[in-house]
Amino acid sequence: MKAADNTFGFDEAEDSPGFLLWQVTALWQREIRKALEVHGITHSQFVLMASIHWLTLHGKEVTQIVLSSATKIDPMTTSTVLRTLQTKGLVQRQEHATDTRAKTVALTDAGKEVIKKAVVTVESFDEQFFAPLGKATSSFNKQLMALLESSK
Repeated sequence: MKAADNTFGFDEAEDSPGFLLWQVTALWQREIRKALEVHGITHSQFVLMASIHWLTLHGKEVTQIVLSSATKIDPMTTSTVLRTLQTKGLVQRQEHATDTRAKTVALTDAGKEVIKKAVVTVESFDEQFFAPLGKATSSFNKQLMALLESSK
């Protein structure tokens, strides 16, 4: 039942997709952070390292801008996180061969070792976390992709 002074467009908080998404995202992020602690990396570090590995395996030249675009992490944050990963000895950055404004990025051997183990951890975690969706997982992914596509 709506109160006379209700500012909200929903009778129940659970009717708000944004609020539900925020709650699920907060829960997922908290749990993924715990899962990655054993590897000594943050979730942002994982996303960048996994993306470097993925792009490299698919024959793409990895620059900070390519990485920022692929991950949807803003360029300044991408640079900051990469600098931390470089300090940890997990990535190497160097000047691009032909574009003096760009830096190429690659995993070090230690970085490859960490990301291979961390991917197994994250994929296992995701499988358990999203298990309640069952066969609807594919549809859920398509809906998330539709939201991503509409924001371009």
